[in-house]
Amino acid sequence: MADTTPAKPDDIAARAAALSIMEGVFARSMSAEDKFDAATVKLAPRDRAFVRLLVATTLRRLGQIDLVLGNFVERRPPDRVINVLRLGVAQLLFIATPPHAAVATSVALVKQGHERHAGLVNAVLRRVSEKGAEMIAKHDAAVVNTPMWLWKSWVAAYGEPAARATAEAHLAEPLLDITVKDPSTLAEWAARLEACVLPTGGLRRTAGGRIQEMAGFADGAWWVQDAAAALTAKILLHMIGTPSGKHVIDLCAAPGGKTAQLAAAGCKVTAVDVSTDRLTLLHDNLKRLNLAADVIVADAVSWRPQELADAVLLDAPCSATGTIRRHPDLPYLKRAEDITGFVALQTKLLTATIDMVKPGGLILYSVCSLQPEERRPVVEAVLAANPVLVRAKIPPAAVGGESQLLDHRGELRTLPSQWPERAGLDGFYAAALTKQ
Repeated sequence: MADTTPAKPDDIAARAAALSIMEGVFARSMSAEDKFDAATVKLAPRDRAFVRLLVATTLRRLGQIDLVLGNFVERRPPDRVINVLRLGVAQLLFIATPPHAAVATSVALVKQGHERHAGLVNAVLRRVSEKGAEMIAKHDAAVVNTPMWLWKSWVAAYGEPAARATAEAHLAEPLLDITVKDPSTLAEWAARLEACVLPTGGLRRTAGGRIQEMAGFADGAWWVQDAAAALTAKILLHMIGTPSGKHVIDLCAAPGGKTAQLAAAGCKVTAVDVSTDRLTLLHDNLKRLNLAADVIVADAVSWRPQELADAVLLDAPCSATGTIRRHPDLPYLKRAEDITGFVALQTKLLTATIDMVKPGGLILYSVCSLQPEERRPVVEAVLAANPVLVRAKIPPAAVGGESQLLDHRGELRTLPSQWPERAGLDGFYAAALTKQ
């Protein structure tokens, strides 16, 4: 029997926006973040927040959701119907949406183009509401919700316990990390934003709210930046000594968090990125923060500065699997075969930095990737081919004394499973090199 409970138009509109984002990810390989604004532009703030939660939860729990659906769907229906069902299961089992609302809105949604599948959606979701909780209780959530190519890679690189802890960290909604423009005001902004001060010098906020409406955002007092992402610029600033007046090149700079850190510390910053669109965001951020940098649109592989710099920060393009907890669509946008291409580009970019920095200058290579191929092997290959470079150890003081974030070689190696008492951080790798 079809559900007769009427679904409210606003509720259907929110689910339709979530469906549009899901289809962007799976049918067009678009990131959920890129699709979000266009899909939710007509929604009220509360509904926008619900869409974000629904999409993120569905993607984080997709392995379990598909396992549950496999028990009730014998023949795969059209992709749109599958995504309607996925969103419905997420609401029933992981968001605690009242069953009548989850079922009614899903049925109403599938009627928009696939009315003949309305009975299927109604029947399947009713059975999920009755049997689903018992099913997911038996799942190994960490493994089930991680694509196997990622799981095997992480187990091989970090061991099964760390891989499991990382996968479990990806199931939780991350907290909001903030970098304050003026470090002397850190305590003040911690109080105003109801945030805690992290040992590495940033803030972490547990309360919700729209970022643009928070105190200090419009005035340029701070910007959003994961604690691990903020470490690379902090390391560079610590290792070059007095930063005031030092010329630092920030390669692959957009959207500009690291450029802002360097400029706020007094560096003369040249920010280089190949993407004009992404540099627009960097310009906007610098304007809001009232910071200055020389911004250049160029391919960093072939671009060279007119004058050699004191330091180069290369946060290289990568698989970005270290940011899955913030971007749960990534496992479905990236593939194992993509890694080879990223490694080739990273090697070219790191080699290019040699011609950008003065003798005695510092090069900091970083990636927000958990994939081992994109980490130390890239650095070791470039070191082996270029004797002019030598490895430099990152001192614990550069990461706020958090020595567990450094390995025995003095390289930054953060995992989402670290800082469990503080709700984790993104996965990053960084290595420091000097030019002889």
